[in-house]
Order: sequence, then C-alpha cells, then structure tokens
Amino acid sequence: MKGSEKIILDAGELEAELERRRAQGMRIVLTNGTFDILHVGHVRALEEARSRGDLLLVALNSDASVRSYKGPGRPFVPLEERAEILAALQSVDLVTVFEEPDAHALIRRVRPDVYAKGRDYDRQTLPEAATAREVGAELAFVGDEKTHAASDLVRRLRGNGEPSGDHG
Repeated sequence: MKGSEKIILDAGELEAELERRRAQGMRIVLTNGTFDILHVGHVRALEEARSRGDLLLVALNSDASVRSYKGPGRPFVPLEERAEILAALQSVDLVTVFEEPDAHALIRRVRPDVYAKGRDYDRQTLPEAATAREVGAELAFVGDEKTHAASDLVRRLRGNGEPSGDHG
C-alpha cells in the first residue's frame, strides 16, 4: 500500500504501537466507519475526535464489510485508497482496518480512552455504547449534525436531485 507510515494494517503491529503510545501517557481516541467519498462532515468529525485526545486511530470497514451493510456497488472508493486518503489528514494519526460487521471486537482490542462517533448517534442509539463502557472508554459524539453523506453526493452527481437526508 502506498502512502504514509501512519497506515498500520497488521493487528499485532497496531497493538504494539498502541501500547508504546500508552506508555508515553497518550490518550487514545478511536473512531470507525466507511469513509467512502470523504466530505466536509467527515473532516469536521475527525478534527473534533482528534481534539479529544493525543492520538486519533481511524478504523476502516473493509470493502466486504461495507458491501454487507451498504449493498452492492459500495464502497465507491477501494479500501487502500480510503486508508491512504485518511492517513494524509493532519487530524489522523493511525489507520487500521476491521472486517467485522460492527465495532464491538475492535473496541475490545483497542481499548481506547475515547470512542468517538458522529452526531447521528447518541448514547441510546449507538450500538457499541455498552462495549465502550465495558472497556472504560468515554463516549464522544463529534462533528456537525449529520447533514452530509456520500450517498447524497452520488445522487447529486448522477443528477438525481437534491440531498435526500439518507446519510450513508
């Protein structure tokens, strides 16, 4: 994979790096998602997530994982390119990939100090809220209200009208 040394795909390497950073007293923030067709909503959420700690780890859903919940034709941008784009952002320190359909196992592996998700969730609707609490992670809801979405951009590019409010 081209790009930055910030991209760490191997789980063992990631675990060792996080332990090294913890030993330095760093507060680790974890967020995860598809990050398919990066838009301003993503950038704002990532910047705010990074402000909650000393290191921001972004976990990307694998291509197969994205297809399983977004359907055929997604992601629009392949995993390697999504990872490279995210690693290039100033707010992002580390990028990893996870295969599971949800982030429960990821949260247990990473044990972040803060688990950050977009404002389209809250403490009651975030599926991983209990798992984050289980590992002692603070929940942070970051970014703008969900008014930007890759699927809206695609509809507009295809000439299918204005944003629909479907934030996928």
